Amino acid sequence: MKVASIQMAVVEGDKEAALAKAAELVRRAKGAELILLPEIWNLGFMSFDRYLSEAEDRQGPTLTRLRELARESGAYLHSGSFVERAGGRFYNSSYLISPKGELLASYRKIHLYGYGSEETRLLTGGEEVVVARTELGRLGLATCYDLRFPELFRAMAAQGVDLFLVCSAWPYPRLEAWLMLNRVRALENQAFLVSANSCGPNRGALLAGHSLICDPWGEIAAGAGDDETVLAAEIDLGLAAEARKRFPALADRRGWLAGWDGSRSETSGLKEA
Repeated sequence: MKVASIQMAVVEGDKEAALAKAAELVRRAKGAELILLPEIWNLGFMSFDRYLSEAEDRQGPTLTRLRELARESGAYLHSGSFVERAGGRFYNSSYLISPKGELLASYRKIHLYGYGSEETRLLTGGEEVVVARTELGRLGLATCYDLRFPELFRAMAAQGVDLFLVCSAWPYPRLEAWLMLNRVRALENQAFLVSANSCGPNRGALLAGHSLICDPWGEIAAGAGDDETVLAAEIDLGLAAEARKRFPALADRRGWLAGWDGSRSETSGLKEA
């Protein structure tokens, strides 16, 4: 199948212009069966002063426009994320939309980012691991900083995930970490990974771009550079199961380590005779 990652430059201070640009880029991905947008692309991740005043619910303009675009394109569309208002709280939320415009799954970013960011102050972290079962395969949802927490991706692997979808607004000073973590999360879980990162300036930060499509061996099937683009590649999700069969590393996991808190460790690896 053909997958497309939309690497989008931030539009400062104009949500309607951002929505129009996203629509244009989604249309440029014509022919893709699965399309992915970046993190908080409708405002810009660093635009913290707009988070609460421009938060939306499921009936808001961003998700409404994206549902229309999914129907128009006939593709599964990952919304990227936006600031969602629900029950008096605010979340960094993403949605998977069917080719018919149906909301198939939603994910609230679990690991909020606090280093030089106001996300942890303004938003509430999610509490649910999300793997959507679709006609394409099992698609696992994650957002940006989540990449640094392998246990989340392992939890999705335990549900038989075929493809990780990662929307992001990763900044340039940590580009090498971004490139490594994309590949490692795919490699260690023997699954495809598609990321869509924002690019260009946003409130004094420079977002790194370099969106990736990685295969279950951690190899790069396609990669973007610094600039706005639509990154696409043909992939076969059946190769995830094939990789796990050929090299069954996941079958060699030790279950007790999943909840390890140090209680079973020794101060030294040596015991007295």
